[in-house]
Amino acid sequence: MEHRLIRGIEQALGWDGPEGLGGAFARGSLTDTVLTERMLTPQRLLDMTMRRTLAHPQFRMFRDGEELHPRRYLHQEVSRRGQSVDMVDMRLLAGLLREGATMVLDQSNVFDPTMEVACRALQWWSREHVQANIYLTTNEAAGFRLHWDDHDVVIVQLAGEKEWEVRGISRPYPMYRDAARNDSPSEEIVWAGTMKTGDVMHIPRGHWHQATRNGRGSGQSLHMTLGFEKRTGVNWLSWLADWSRETEIFRHDLDRWGSVNEQKVQQRLLTEATVSLIGSRSPADFLASREQEVAPPRHVPYVDFFGPLTSVVCITNFPPRIVELGEAVEVVAARKKLTFAVKALPALRLLLSGRPVHIEEAASQVGAEVEQVAKILTEEELCAPLTAELLSGYTDLVTSATN
Repeated sequence: MEHRLIRGIEQALGWDGPEGLGGAFARGSLTDTVLTERMLTPQRLLDMTMRRTLAHPQFRMFRDGEELHPRRYLHQEVSRRGQSVDMVDMRLLAGLLREGATMVLDQSNVFDPTMEVACRALQWWSREHVQANIYLTTNEAAGFRLHWDDHDVVIVQLAGEKEWEVRGISRPYPMYRDAARNDSPSEEIVWAGTMKTGDVMHIPRGHWHQATRNGRGSGQSLHMTLGFEKRTGVNWLSWLADWSRETEIFRHDLDRWGSVNEQKVQQRLLTEATVSLIGSRSPADFLASREQEVAPPRHVPYVDFFGPLTSVVCITNFPPRIVELGEAVEVVAARKKLTFAVKALPALRLLLSGRPVHIEEAASQVGAEVEQVAKILTEEELCAPLTAELLSGYTDLVTSATN
């Protein structure tokens, strides 16, 4: 699935694919100057904030590097029957933004179709889980204090300007759950300067960084942080531990009361079984399995009495695997394995391309069976109806599959 944001990031950072993620610090600028406004503007963010039910900690506010109590900007909307939900108090929010504050919305891709489609495209590109967090900073407010992230990030400055400082690592490849703390910032300054509208920056995991508008006067900054959750050897070992249940020796009770010799025998058997287990399933097997076992994301279901299925798009978190098996075709994705006749292959390739498919147009290209295949894929939740709202996330960013 080709997406304008991916092309822009690659060109800005000098990348030719996702291999640069987790490598060296990189910085550049988008040549597609209208892309930033197409992705998100401060006005669209505020409109999204007003119309959604948002709660702490997904929605947070900061001033001078300190998080504000949710009562400073959230209130409960109470219906006439006493039912209440958390909503952002837009008057309180406006006051904080006028004074100077940082507003944070995590996982904007849950609420906005443009962000949803962008993250899906980035997941197909990187083969990693991706989420888009949004940061709006006004006047001379500071953001988070100097910190490091346990994942790689790509930052896109969508509007305004912000001062950044990026430092080196103080612990190689730190993790959220780790064997040692990582509390002492590195003294090495990798880069310090101003991120302006259209600038892009890649900060690898573990690099210390902070951003602020201190001293910038009146104005604002809007940036998007794309977090890439890459897998490690620890994750592979955890996955192997689950597979160990297939082998009887791993299900035995550990011998607490046996003789020293009996305990040594058990240890030898466990060691031999562990070596065999490690050799039976590689890290590549783990990564492939992880992609195929991710459940379908939230989507609008297809219900036939609402109208015919006219347009669809593949919504799996990662590209479905299409395997030709002689007279049959197997599709593996989203915890499912579907088998089709080989004549469905052209329709499958089109429908599972990740690009919007208009069924009537597709039928003229790959045959009338595309309608039935589309219904099956939609019922199995590999595809979803292309609603007007979802289509807006693709418009001008991803070309139609039938073009």
